[in-house]
Amino acid sequence: MKDSPYLKRTSGDKALSSHAHAPSGEGGHPRILSAYDDPGTHEEITRRKFMANATLTIGGLIGLGLAIPIVGSLIPDLSGAGATWTALDDTGWKELQSATDKAVKIDINLKSKDAYLPEQSMPQSVWGIKVKDESKFKTSRTDLFPPPAHKDDLPYQIVNLGFVIFSPICPHLGCFYQYNSDANKFQCPCHGSQFDAEGTHIAGPAARGLDPLPLREQSGTAEIEWIRYEPTIPERLVISYTS
Repeated sequence: MKDSPYLKRTSGDKALSSHAHAPSGEGGHPRILSAYDDPGTHEEITRRKFMANATLTIGGLIGLGLAIPIVGSLIPDLSGAGATWTALDDTGWKELQSATDKAVKIDINLKSKDAYLPEQSMPQSVWGIKVKDESKFKTSRTDLFPPPAHKDDLPYQIVNLGFVIFSPICPHLGCFYQYNSDANKFQCPCHGSQFDAEGTHIAGPAARGLDPLPLREQSGTAEIEWIRYEPTIPERLVISYTS
């Protein structure tokens, strides 16, 4: 059997064929090499390494540029500029002023703004109670006024203008609780936490009583400062000044 003319080698094409064929495989036939089998010259290897490193560097810089604002948006703004005063609905505020021993739901128009979105406004509500006996209230709410001094445990006045305003968020897992007027207590429909008329925790898995919000009167208008506290823990750790 004659050799195939395609496999003949001459001294003139020895160098060429050495790059085109690998050692014989099965059946003694030479294996054709692909471009991936050729490691390339030193200059080509250096160029490929440079391009790979440049691609990784550019990708890392792009990722870092995206990560900084994303992470920054997740960190709550706890500075004074992050908190804003929101006016209480005048009708609800007047109802609270004339209330006796019942809690009053007061509507607010909560505004928020961050570095990436324009100012937004959303309807929200809070609960208010009239405090007739401040000393009794402080004795009852030991989570807010630790004994024996019974002084405010928060950096703002809890009882102000004769009232206390509660956040509508249950301190257990962040659900919105409701007020049972007949039983004169607050009840959370999610996991059964219950609080008496003064916000004291009396049943269920919540780790503390209802969270009070700062209250003030400014130019004849009652205002509150919205604060969202960390749920599930006894301490009050601020996590946000927005809803």
